[in-house]
Amino acid sequence: MPRKADHDQRRRQIAEAVWRLATRGGLEDVTLRQVAAEAEVSVRLLQYYFGTREQLLLGALEILNDDAEQRARERLAMLGEAPGMHAIVRGVLLELLPLDEERRNRHLVYAAYFVRFLTDPALAKVAHDAPRALENLVADLIAQGQETGQVPRTIDAAAEAAFLVAGAEGMQSSILLRQRSAEDAVAVIDHQLARIFTTNGE
Repeated sequence: MPRKADHDQRRRQIAEAVWRLATRGGLEDVTLRQVAAEAEVSVRLLQYYFGTREQLLLGALEILNDDAEQRARERLAMLGEAPGMHAIVRGVLLELLPLDEERRNRHLVYAAYFVRFLTDPALAKVAHDAPRALENLVADLIAQGQETGQVPRTIDAAAEAAFLVAGAEGMQSSILLRQRSAEDAVAVIDHQLARIFTTNGE
């Protein structure tokens, strides 16, 4: 067990180095040597844990995504035992916004990956599948809201989920560029959710 823990800790140490380099200047020109220096490990050790540069970028992204999912679960758990579908959907959507330092840094890393998403098939698959999975989750939550009387039956759960996820993702860059405040973005999401959820259902 200690060996597994040490292995995971070393992979995280290297992944965090990738993230720091990504937030400082993007990933297009980042080399294994730069990452190794940032992580304070040898290139040989880095290659032992991740392999090629492409495998390193993919591995660092997977660790980032796992972190994001864990943090999201923790924040949703803080909503209480029976928060209602409105609060749960709101919590899911707020995870897509850079509302604090942790989420801001994460979204900066995602922004640095964007060009790689367009050109690297392995990374492109990760980027391609994620939004649809999130849309399906939000659609399922809205549908559950319909079952409990929190959402009118006339609402198209899939269409609203696609709109909500796209809207939240679209506001990421405007917050990062300080074109829109985080408070304004949250207000936009709350406005849209108010159309969908007509009662608390609690």
